[in-house]
Amino acid sequence: MSSWPVRHADVSGVSISYLRTGGDKPPAVLLHGLMGSGAGWAPVARLLEPDLDVILPDARGHGRSSVPAAGYRYPDLAADVVGLVQALGLSRPVLVGHSMGGMTAALVAARAGHLLRGLVLVDPTFLSGERQREVHASDVAGQHREAIDRGRAALLEDALTRHTRRSRELVELQVEARLRTSVAAFDVLRPPNPPYREVVGSLDLPTLLVIGDRPVVTLDVAAELAELNPRLRVEQIDDAGHGLPFDQPERLAERVLAFVRQLPA
Repeated sequence: MSSWPVRHADVSGVSISYLRTGGDKPPAVLLHGLMGSGAGWAPVARLLEPDLDVILPDARGHGRSSVPAAGYRYPDLAADVVGLVQALGLSRPVLVGHSMGGMTAALVAARAGHLLRGLVLVDPTFLSGERQREVHASDVAGQHREAIDRGRAALLEDALTRHTRRSRELVELQVEARLRTSVAAFDVLRPPNPPYREVVGSLDLPTLLVIGDRPVVTLDVAAELAELNPRLRVEQIDDAGHGLPFDQPERLAERVLAFVRQLPA
């Protein structure tokens, strides 16, 4: 497990928990997906740590952050990130987001891009309206309740069986994150999501979209987005599904660092 201390920041009355690698280096904030946690970025963060001051927050309703009664839509999550950047006094961090965290990061950049140096979207939840309705109708929250009721040991055994290529440390972090995810957090799945084409089209900062070879954001959609916004570059990493930060942490970290190194100071 990581040796970074757990810290908390008050953001508009919500306590946001985060890990921070520290050091006098350019900051980067990494946002996790639904049922994840900041700690789940540990394999990537260790590789970024020599070059970047990496901040790994838990979204509200996740990890050790507060579980408010309401406020789990993407605009709420984006406001928390803006508040955290301001509360920590971060100077133009690079914002990296995966899945739910990717949509959140895109919305932050669209609304407060002046606060950021660059944006990395890792297979964000850019879903069609039809797909959003399908996901919501599948009752993911109910499946989560049933999974939690099975307990840690059963979840860990299943996860180790399904993810044989991931380290035990990472699988344990993911199981812990799931156990610490509030059912309330699944309200983020209620349609509609922010219109991702409009969001991407409005971005005015260097942006990298990274997908695997079994992504949510298909190559066709990625190409459409790159045509929509010339500041967006697309890269694909082979042998990775939607869980790209877990399937290929080394290769993802390499792409992030290469992107950061070519950003204007």
